[in-house]
Amino acid sequence: MPLQRVSNILDSLAFSRFITTVIIINAITLGLETSNTLMQAFGGMIQLLDKICLTIFIAEIAAKLLVRRLKFFTNGWSIFDFIIVGIAIVPGAQGLSVLRALRILRVLRVISVAPRLRRVVEGFISALPGMASVFLLMAIIFYIGSVIATKLFASAFPEWFGSLGRSAYSLFQIMTLESWSMGIVRPVMEIYTYAWAFFVPFIMVTTFAVVNLLVGLIVNSMQDAHGEEEHKQTDAYRDDVLTRLDRMEQHLSELARQNAKK
Repeated sequence: MPLQRVSNILDSLAFSRFITTVIIINAITLGLETSNTLMQAFGGMIQLLDKICLTIFIAEIAAKLLVRRLKFFTNGWSIFDFIIVGIAIVPGAQGLSVLRALRILRVLRVISVAPRLRRVVEGFISALPGMASVFLLMAIIFYIGSVIATKLFASAFPEWFGSLGRSAYSLFQIMTLESWSMGIVRPVMEIYTYAWAFFVPFIMVTTFAVVNLLVGLIVNSMQDAHGEEEHKQTDAYRDDVLTRLDRMEQHLSELARQNAKK
């Protein structure tokens, strides 16, 4: 089969849908493997399906390497697919429980074959530089809060605030609003009546300000990524129209020359 034909198949919408279907089937089989009852009844069939899916993934990667050669490694999503599939064929992967568990990472391949999911991930990645500044700000706030909480509450509540690490973990729990009031703050307030003056501002700053700032950065980056994708599609459509117009103009010029000769 000519390489160009293989390339056309790999780039076709039908093949993309086929790979997506295989990924979903593989995800289901990997989930079924966690059931001892199902494995006892249908273990052979489930493992066979898993091997078939893996074989298809390997064949796909091999075909892309054959067609695109070194250009395959210039695309981040291709490298992502290569690593995900490669984990399953690492020597000893069937013997080590950790590597066997990592086979579920194949489900992540659905991201590389779904354009909308790719845009979401690309938007998230583009937001990382801005998020780093927010994380640094949050780290500073947590450090300051941990020092204050340790000095104020360590003597009465050493299990929560006995060290910087414990204080930081307790404050992280408070930031997530998981049992923060009845679980931590109210017991502390029974001894330290004005403890709310520390915890309430901490929640306001971290949960409602910094976390929402992170969400805003991610949403803005995703909108930018979506806008850039639409811009590329518009440019591609414009170039296609201009190419067709140029061909029509050349065709009309050729007809005019033929008529002039007659």
